[in-house]
Amino acid sequence: MWDYPRPPRLEPDARRVRVVLGGVTIADTTGAYRVLETSHPPTFYLPPDDFLPGSLVPAEGASHCEWKGRAAYHDVVGGGLTAPRAAWSYPSPTAAFGAIAGYVSLYPGRMDACFVGDDPVQGQEGDFYGGWVTPEIVGPFKGAPGTWGW
Repeated sequence: MWDYPRPPRLEPDARRVRVVLGGVTIADTTGAYRVLETSHPPTFYLPPDDFLPGSLVPAEGASHCEWKGRAAYHDVVGGGLTAPRAAWSYPSPTAAFGAIAGYVSLYPGRMDACFVGDDPVQGQEGDFYGGWVTPEIVGPFKGAPGTWGW
């Protein structure tokens, strides 16, 4: 993870990625992309068509990434639960990240479970970054208290 590039790199990932909320699998894909950036676990972006209908609801607010552009937020709904602003997408990303236009990423720690292949995902520490920590990833990671200056 410390050998990941800066600026970040976007790459397709054909492993099966699943997301569970409220006991319901709300997303299941083999068409994800991941963003690799120094000091961060990868962030996975999933095709919007691979989410259950109604599981993504537009939410208030936006943010800006220096690499990807302006992000829109979504509430995530599954099994009778709602995770407010737990997902985001880039409707019109910068050219380097054009492949993920409309794709959706989630904070894995706000879901019941996320999986990459058969590996369970842990969310990156903190409430800003959305990295997906799997057994193949070695930290420390940006996001925990005291790491903002990295």
